[in-house]
Order: sequence, then C-alpha cells, then structure tokens
Amino acid sequence: MNINILFDSFSAVATEALAVFAVDTSSGKEPDVKPHVLLLTDDGPTLSAAQAILDGGEFRADSCETLLVHAPSGLAAKRLLIVGLGKAAKLSPHEVRKGAGAAVRFAKPRGLRELAVAAPVAESLDPQLTVRALTEGALLADFDSDTYRSDRKDRSVQSLQIVLPPSLDRSAAETGLREGIIVGESQNFARSLVNEPGNRLTPTILGQRAAEMCREFGLRCEVHSTDKLRELKMGAFLSVTQGSDEPPALIVMRYEPKDAPATGPVLGLVGKGITFDTGGISIKPAESMEKMKYDMAGGASMIAAMRAIAQLQPNVRVIAIVCAAENMPSGKAQKPGDVQIAMPAPDKPGKSIEIINTDAEGRLVLADGLTYAKQLGATHIIDAATLTGAIGVALGLINAGGFSNDEDAWSRFATALKTSGERFWRMPVEDDYRELIKSSIADIKNTGGRYGGAVTAAMFLKEFVDDTPWIHLDIAGVSWTDDAKPWLASGPTGTAVRSIIEWIRTYAS
Repeated sequence: MNINILFDSFSAVATEALAVFAVDTSSGKEPDVKPHVLLLTDDGPTLSAAQAILDGGEFRADSCETLLVHAPSGLAAKRLLIVGLGKAAKLSPHEVRKGAGAAVRFAKPRGLRELAVAAPVAESLDPQLTVRALTEGALLADFDSDTYRSDRKDRSVQSLQIVLPPSLDRSAAETGLREGIIVGESQNFARSLVNEPGNRLTPTILGQRAAEMCREFGLRCEVHSTDKLRELKMGAFLSVTQGSDEPPALIVMRYEPKDAPATGPVLGLVGKGITFDTGGISIKPAESMEKMKYDMAGGASMIAAMRAIAQLQPNVRVIAIVCAAENMPSGKAQKPGDVQIAMPAPDKPGKSIEIINTDAEGRLVLADGLTYAKQLGATHIIDAATLTGAIGVALGLINAGGFSNDEDAWSRFATALKTSGERFWRMPVEDDYRELIKSSIADIKNTGGRYGGAVTAAMFLKEFVDDTPWIHLDIAGVSWTDDAKPWLASGPTGTAVRSIIEWIRTYAS
C-alpha cells in the first residue's frame, strides 16, 4: 500500500472514496435518547453532504460502524464513507486505528483500490499519534491470510491518502506517517510468519527468515542449532527438540547503536518459537491442532520488534533471542517423568526440571533463552509466548496476560500500552504460587496442576530470571482470531509487537 499525506480541504480531494470519522457525543446514560452524531471535521461541504443522512438516525457512530454515501453533493470524492469511532468520551488513538482499519476492510471487497482518509481532529487526539494510528490501522487491515489459495484475488487497497487540515504541524504528521509505516509493516511481518504452515516454516527456515530480515535492516544475527545448544548445556531447550527430525534454531539478533551509553540498560527480548506443537508424548487432541503452527507467535513478535527497532533507531542496546523447535512425539521424544537439566548460569548449576507434561514445552525453551539473555548481558528482559491455554480461560480472548517482578519495568510497559492500544492485564507472580511447581525429585516441575495454570507457568519462568527486571507476556489467547473483525482479518493478529516496541523506546536515552 502506498500511503502519503495530503494537506487540503477534505471536500477538494478527488478519490474513489473519502472516509470521515464520527463520534457519539451523547452521555449514554439514558438508553432511549438518540445518539448525537458528530463528524470530526470542520469542512463545510463534507458536513453538508453527510448531515441529511445523519439526521435520519440510522447511523449511531458505534465503533467501526460504516455508512456509505454515493455521489456526495459538493465533494470531489465519488463516495463518502462515514466510520464510527464510538463514544466521544472514549476517543483514543486506538479507536482511530480501528476506524482506519474498518475503512480499508470496507473498501477491499468492493474493489476500491484507492482511498482517502480524513484525519479526525479533536482536542483529545495528538496529531502525530493520530497519523501514526491511521497508518497502522490501514496497513494491518490490508493483510489477509489466504496466502496459498490458488483462486486468491488481490483486493488490496493500493493507494491511501491521509488528508490533513493545512493548519496541522507537517513535521509531526510526517513523523507519524513514518513511524506508522515501520510499525504496521513490522506487525504484518510477524503475522506473515505466524501464518506459515509448519511444513513451510521449520525452525531452520524461521532462522533463515530472521537472518534475511537482519541483513536487510542492518542488524547483527547469528543462527545456531543442536551443537551450540549442547555446548551451552541448554538441556531444557534440547529436551523439547529431541522428538523431531527437524533440528532446532537458536536465533540471536543484536541492535547496538553507536551512541548508546556504555553503562546504560541492555534490553533482552526472548521469544518462544515452537513452529509446530503436537504436545509431544502428552499429545494434544486432534481438533484444532492445525492451529499449532501459531505456537511461534512470541518468537515472531520479537523478530518483528527488532525489524522496527532497526528503523526507529532508539538509543538503547537490544538483544533478541528466539528459541525455535518442533515439539513432536517419537521414540526419541522426552517422556512424562523425565528429569532435564536447564542451562547453567555462570555462578550456579542448571536447575533440574521434572517433566510432568510434555505439552508444557514452551516454558522449557524459554527457560534456557532467559538464562542465555542474561549471559549475553541483558539487564532487563521481556519475553512473549503463546504459553498457556489457561490465560484464555482466565481472561477470555480479549486481554493478554502480563506478569512482572519489577514495578518500574511494568510501569514502562503500562505507558507503552497507551500508545500501542493493545490490551494486557497484569497477573500475579507471588511467592506462594511457587509451592505449586515444587518437585519431589527435582528442583521444580514443569506444570503446577489444574489451578492457576498461567500463573504457575509464569512462576516457572521467574525461576530463571532471579532479580533481573522481567516482564512475561502470555499471548496465547489473542495471537490468533477465528472471527474476522471490522478492522482486522481472521488469522494471526501480531499482538504484542507494538507494545514491545514502545516498551523498548521508554528506555532510550
């Protein structure tokens, strides 16, 4: 999609369709009161073209609600598309992001290859973040997951103009556009990786894709396999890989700006990269197992975040580690009851782990990844993983789970969410939960029983970070959606990419 900025009156823009945004300014406290719809523009002809149909009351400006007006009087555009952003009191950049996505998703099946979007103007909206949100929303909405269909039709919106009032700050708008393209394309890159079937994205191929990205954007990258894991004594990671004929990949990416303070933080990103998860000997039910190609969504998020960071160039050092493997059952696979030894730290031996369930494999690869991140110098760590079904049981398929052992790290992440618009709910990592992962034969066991599964999984990971400031993101419930939304296609979502990027930027000097 070719996206550019145009400073002009909305009514003068000649285009196939002009999208404008509206909010409901009524309080909503009295359900029988009709909504009061307000167009977020002061362009007279645009207001006039929409007013008659708005006065009819059929359009309520609900979030992502759309209404199309053909041959709008007084406008150069052939069509006027009105997109609702919900209640005015709740207007945010994320609602703008969704609104832009809804406009693109409306245009695609109707064969509209060009679209203009009138940037909403409101006191509560920052112009730079507004342009960025419009750009991200449009790019994310243009993605579809039907990659391998032989009858696939290209319905992409090829040209998007973001129309701004001439009075707006041009520099801020251009910065918002640039950042929006970088972040939106990077999130789509993660989605494209997650969408790949397990036979077309093995751990080795994921390593190749990461290395290609790093070469393109000037990052250092190393991709190791079984011999390196043995050298590092990554017994937990290796235990997951032993049932598959596909070798593992340990992907290490580095972003090292020249002017970053020598004593400044080094941020470690650790992603779970299980390119297909059968559950191993503790095999999953056959129903919906095909979706287990998305079990590398955490790793894809880290690769995509590094893609964006390389272009945004924050002044902070970042190391990303993706632990990629297949979890398969075979005569070589680990068994429930086995004991594995995790990677040792420089000053202590590796922890012994009793394997209760081989389908709790993501925490095993992450355990060694977290230890390795610390060994490479990470002073602050964030990991992302489709780790537990339990997080979806706890929070539904709306919020992802966030865990942290450090208030400052979490505060920065909460700040990042205000820009990213993603939804994470903080969950506990209290010491009392550790009792649930104690083993009678080893230091810890890899599952904690029926209750609090997402929390005990986080407690397992906490064993490998010690006092290092750390955040764990369990994105299992939100990394894939079966139901298309008005602003987003069904399939991979790329959740966490935006939040990780913004978290990193809070540390830039």
